[in-house]
Amino acid sequence: MSVCNCSRPPSGSKEKQGASPLGGLREGRQRTRANSGKVGGSPSLLDERRLDGFSQRCARRGTRSRRGENSRCRTSSAAPGSSEEQVPFLRRPGVAPVAPCPLPRLLPGTRSPFAPPPPTPGRAAGGGSAASQAHAKIWHLYNTSFRPAQGGQVSIALSSHWINPRRMTDHSIKECQKSLEFVLGWFAKPIFIDGDYPESMKNNLSSLLPDFTESEKKFIKGTADFFALSFGPTLSFQLLDPHMKFRQLESPSLRQLLSWIDLEYNHPQIFIVENGWFVSGTTKRDDAKYMYYLKKFIMETLKAIRMDGVDVIGYTAWSLMDGFEWHRGYSIRRGLFYVDFLSQEKKLLPKSSALFYQKLIEKNGFPPLPENQPLEGTFPCDFAWGIVDNYIQVDTTLSQFTDPNVYLWDVHHSKRLIKVDGVVTKKRKSYCVDFAAIRPQIALLQEMHVSHFHFSLDWAQILPLGNQSQVNHTVLRYYRCMVSELVRANITPVVVLWRPAAPHHGLPPPLAKHGAWENPRTALAFAEYAQLCFQDLGQDVKFWITMGEPYTRNMTYSAGHNLLKAHALAWRVYDEKFRGSQKGKISIALQADWIEPACPFSPKDKEVAERVLEFDIGWLAEPIFGSGDYPRVMRDWLNQRNNFLLPYFTEEEKKLIRGSFDFLALSHYTTILVDWEKEDPMKYNDYLEVQEMTDITWLNSPGQVAVVPWGLRKVLNWLKLKYGDLPMYIISNGIDDDPLAAQDRLRVYYMQNYVNEALKAYILDGINVCGYFAYSFNDRTAPKFGLYHYAANQFEPKPSMKHYRKIIDNNGFPGPETLGRLCPEEFTLCTECSFFHTRKSLLAFIAFLLFAFIISLSLIFYYSKKGRRSYK
Repeated sequence: MSVCNCSRPPSGSKEKQGASPLGGLREGRQRTRANSGKVGGSPSLLDERRLDGFSQRCARRGTRSRRGENSRCRTSSAAPGSSEEQVPFLRRPGVAPVAPCPLPRLLPGTRSPFAPPPPTPGRAAGGGSAASQAHAKIWHLYNTSFRPAQGGQVSIALSSHWINPRRMTDHSIKECQKSLEFVLGWFAKPIFIDGDYPESMKNNLSSLLPDFTESEKKFIKGTADFFALSFGPTLSFQLLDPHMKFRQLESPSLRQLLSWIDLEYNHPQIFIVENGWFVSGTTKRDDAKYMYYLKKFIMETLKAIRMDGVDVIGYTAWSLMDGFEWHRGYSIRRGLFYVDFLSQEKKLLPKSSALFYQKLIEKNGFPPLPENQPLEGTFPCDFAWGIVDNYIQVDTTLSQFTDPNVYLWDVHHSKRLIKVDGVVTKKRKSYCVDFAAIRPQIALLQEMHVSHFHFSLDWAQILPLGNQSQVNHTVLRYYRCMVSELVRANITPVVVLWRPAAPHHGLPPPLAKHGAWENPRTALAFAEYAQLCFQDLGQDVKFWITMGEPYTRNMTYSAGHNLLKAHALAWRVYDEKFRGSQKGKISIALQADWIEPACPFSPKDKEVAERVLEFDIGWLAEPIFGSGDYPRVMRDWLNQRNNFLLPYFTEEEKKLIRGSFDFLALSHYTTILVDWEKEDPMKYNDYLEVQEMTDITWLNSPGQVAVVPWGLRKVLNWLKLKYGDLPMYIISNGIDDDPLAAQDRLRVYYMQNYVNEALKAYILDGINVCGYFAYSFNDRTAPKFGLYHYAANQFEPKPSMKHYRKIIDNNGFPGPETLGRLCPEEFTLCTECSFFHTRKSLLAFIAFLLFAFIISLSLIFYYSKKGRRSYK
């Protein structure tokens, strides 16, 4: 197979040969159009890489006139997270070579003498005509003189970009179609369709665009055995001539381009002869950015094959090694192999992207990994299924039955109740049911079937001055009623004493004003506040959290030091004064997102990932669950940089803090990739010498939070390895979703897979996972995160709530082997029964009245009948 590259000259080395792939070429499994788009497995939950409809509408608009109304547009339905686990697909993976150029580094503002001029259609139109005819002559020469003996194939390599409409209007879509026709259709339409230029070019460049004769059209038409596509190396992203964008938005979407080509040019076989990305010229061998773009492009190619039915027959990565990149000189690198241009030997050293591509070729795509397959099984019978509400709305409004005043109803005029002055009934004893807001919340929790409810107290509301000189007994009573009603409803309250929140970081204003956690006295004030809560609420609360998710990345070392002492003081108070009588448990909840090396083959990336984990989690976890002191990695790193701000604990403080836990609680939401290479100075953390990034193939929420279920299992294993076999509670786990979407499918997918990863940790890894809490209860207190939609003072369950309830009812994901081991049903109160259950005294009184009424009627009937007999 040979490819004639007659399109715009590439931006790579001057000595680059055509696009014949090197090495690793092998025939993959055959695919026919009859079974294209059929993927094994369950139906997709989401379509995170779905075509936005533009490519199909563009193709229809451009081809309907010449292909008739019968052309069909294919749509895709990719499940999130499933694309990287399809069956192998690559028929001919390869790499495009480039030889190093001995050209000097370009001075700023100068152009390489070898660089092609900017593409201006008017100036280049004649050249395009000559190039098309030259290609056609070579194709006919091969077809008549060499093909019978050699049996090869010949085509022309065409470069293209992809463009998205700025607005979804007919005008913008037409402009996008025009952009693709000016860049790609210029050569593609004469060769693959009818031998003539696109109509949009002829209409806009009528005086500059030469005309083909009928004989030339016939000569050019059909002179390609396959469609050879270059995407990325030549028309690099954001380097296309601005005039060619027609004021629309350029996008590096290979899948959409492949689908457009398939629809526009009568379903040709497509060979991707050049495709790749670039990294900074200062990046050495751990080119994570390039590697994940390579993964994205290959994954999009797979989706185009399997889900859109595009006939892609091969893929070639650009390029083999670093080289001179035309007007960008040596400021960027594109190679799979690193070249030190300043060295004498100029050895070729494989980068992380080369190792990734090698593994991909060996697997011939993205085969399913056993560890990523869903697991069937159930959690232990005493597993805690919970829901989180950061701060419950403290609504102390009393019900109408507590008003001692007397009213008259003005039926004839105002239709309102008129208070009668001077007339007051006897004031009755108050009850928890008088708080009108409590009962509806508990009814929703019962509807969800959760066994635990996790919420935070408001320190500033309970103690406005930060000490017990002024206690808000009304708020405290509301909390007391809340937890007692939860217990009556068979729901365990999980109460957080402090959570960082605006304003004042969740602290009483006087404490925030005097240094907040920077002030050691705040720790003493917290212990005093904790003792008040234990004393007032402890009879009903058996599950305490001292600190809820303190965010270490926004915390100074002295603040973290005092926060640890505050937690330990509160824990010791409970352990010494209240545990014996209340029989509860208490610990701290840490935020524990997983940190993954961006380049799995890089020892340096593994080192920085471990460092970030110690600074993010170990900072607070090691003193409590480990040695009683800060992590050694953290101390050594700071000392190497002459940073001596991390305080030291005294031996007495170490004894106070170490072991101040009854369980390990963690909140987990996402996974972050880290790289040691300084690819983007704006995103580089000089303090830890690390750069955070994300895998662009991962599914993301509207808030750009990556959905990476396996990260939960990894962080649970890391914690077990560090601190031993402790009881662990996933105290908060959730994702935001589009509030305008009718179905929160993203949250359903997120919850299904994260809970399943927790099950794997429990069954496969032997981790003592004791509970899972979904975040969050409703949109009122946590907009976009709630399992209940809140509007017009009404709560409506979302599909994710019903899905979570199903998981709870099944206690996990029971399969055929686990159906016989389901937990025995415990006594639970139905939502409809709660009204009667919580009003037993009232019901008893009504029953008594009914009984007395029946007896009275019976006596009246008896004596009236007896009297009639006596009269007779």
